[in-house]
Amino acid sequence: MHGPIFLKNISLSLLNKGCFKDFSTRIYSGSRIAIIGRNGSGKSCMLNILRQKLLPSGGEVIIPNAMCVGYVEQTINAFNDLSGGQRLDRRLSEVLARSPDMLLLDEPTNHLDRDNRESLMRKLKGYQGMLVIASHDTELLRNCIDILWHIDNNSIHKFIGSYDDYVRKIRQERSSIERELVSLRHDKKDVHNALMKEQKRAAKSKAKGRKSIENRKWPTIVSKAKALRTEQTSGSKKSAISRKKLQLTNQLSDLRLPKIILPKFSLTAESVNASSLLSISCADIGYGADKIVLKNVSLFLGGKERIAICGKNASGKSTLLKAILGQDGIFVTGDWHLPRSNYIGYLDQHYSNLRPELSVIDHVRGLRSDWSEIETRRHLSDFLFRRNEEVTRWPTDLSGGEKARLSLSLIAAKTPKLLLLDEITNNLDLETKEHTIQVLKKYPGAMVVVSHEEDFLHAVGIGHMYTIIDRKVRG
Repeated sequence: MHGPIFLKNISLSLLNKGCFKDFSTRIYSGSRIAIIGRNGSGKSCMLNILRQKLLPSGGEVIIPNAMCVGYVEQTINAFNDLSGGQRLDRRLSEVLARSPDMLLLDEPTNHLDRDNRESLMRKLKGYQGMLVIASHDTELLRNCIDILWHIDNNSIHKFIGSYDDYVRKIRQERSSIERELVSLRHDKKDVHNALMKEQKRAAKSKAKGRKSIENRKWPTIVSKAKALRTEQTSGSKKSAISRKKLQLTNQLSDLRLPKIILPKFSLTAESVNASSLLSISCADIGYGADKIVLKNVSLFLGGKERIAICGKNASGKSTLLKAILGQDGIFVTGDWHLPRSNYIGYLDQHYSNLRPELSVIDHVRGLRSDWSEIETRRHLSDFLFRRNEEVTRWPTDLSGGEKARLSLSLIAAKTPKLLLLDEITNNLDLETKEHTIQVLKKYPGAMVVVSHEEDFLHAVGIGHMYTIIDRKVRG
């Protein structure tokens, strides 16, 4: 057994972008650490620092001599004849066979079906060495991790405990600060009212003093001095309140939670017919009569239903969605009653609905030529594209989270009656996943979702789950 790994004041900057700075900690044998944060925050870079493939911009990393480090990359290019889940299983088995003292995993659950996810978590629970995972997967974080490194706001925040405890702690701290800010606003108002009251009283005293002079009486200067003292006290209190407000606001910015998206859809729930929207009976689906992937499929969907299609990798889930979309190259038999193509929306993890030659705002303009410039920008603002430099950017310049928000904004701008989602949470950071859930919960139409993440399916209100087993859709 080796001694701990020491990280001493390490910092990382990439291409004039600061990722984190002055982070110090120790990693002991048996530690189970998750690195979380937004896409592009530096999670994969931290893994490369720990495996000594990347030097930090500052600070020192001390790793015991002869320590064996195992690493499984996010995209596994070997074993091309295998599915994504099979590639991960093969690669992880190879790494674990070397009995590494430290195991580093980069987004290991992407593309994994339910069986492979459960297999991975069993292996991780049985692993005894140092475990460090970069992940957005809340199920993995809940089941396999007891230390969090959250890269955010150019810092790494370390938390010992479960992921749910961490989120609860942040929300409690944020709520407490927000209550203090409300209290400060009331205090500032009270100070202002007291000052106004004293100034009014002083004005009355001044008028009374003038009258005393006219009646040849000595005027008093007490009221004037008292008013001056009140004004000075009020100014001092206001300055203290402003300093406290600035301090609390800075603390609040360090406890960033996802901003809230409140989308307005062009299709209202009232206009959605609850009767049958999609009907498939006795259908075979494949890539030719001799390449059938799914057999004897029967599927019915009402106008407001939400269903999930589950199954192992390469079982035919995406093929079913392609058939519903009417894509070329898909062979089908049986009876099909589908919505018109303009009533169907499709989102996948690659955001194929975005056009590289259009800016953010031009995507919306192309869909809603009837909207004014103000209406278009107000719609984009609902999806957190607010500054001019944000709405004029190109898709190639957007982060994964920004592409997801733009794709969802297009769905809201011209809302389909049926929305097909194909593994859209792969590669999404926790904040973008929360934004996606916010939007989909308010989506008024029917939904067919392909996903392996049960937490996500529950959050968006899936009513029924179908599973593909042995080329058949079972519900």
